Amino acid sequence: MESNDSHRPWGFFENLNDSHDHKVKRITVYPGKRLSLQSHERRAEHWFIVAGDALCTCNDRVTRLKPGESVEIRRSDRHRMENIGTTDLVFIEIQTGDYFGEDDIRRYEDDYGRV
Repeated sequence: MESNDSHRPWGFFENLNDSHDHKVKRITVYPGKRLSLQSHERRAEHWFIVAGDALCTCNDRVTRLKPGESVEIRRSDRHRMENIGTTDLVFIEIQTGDYFGEDDIRRYEDDYGRV
């Protein structure tokens, strides 16, 4: 089980709900930072922007998102979230599937050498 407050080079996340059929995180990305380009085999994700300016990559589609907007990430989609603003980007991530472990991350690109 992960701690409730997990720091990463790009920011941090907080687990809000962790059950057998879904997981909910509140993710904060610092200005100018981005998550790795990654995919998951065993879960899908729904991202809802709470604060900040985001650039979301999903496969070949790049979309700018603002508070109140959301995006669907299907299983196996290559995806990334980037903070293109000057304040923290905050979004809610809802995971659905049959497994939610951090070891279900396949990284393709990463600014922090984790590929």
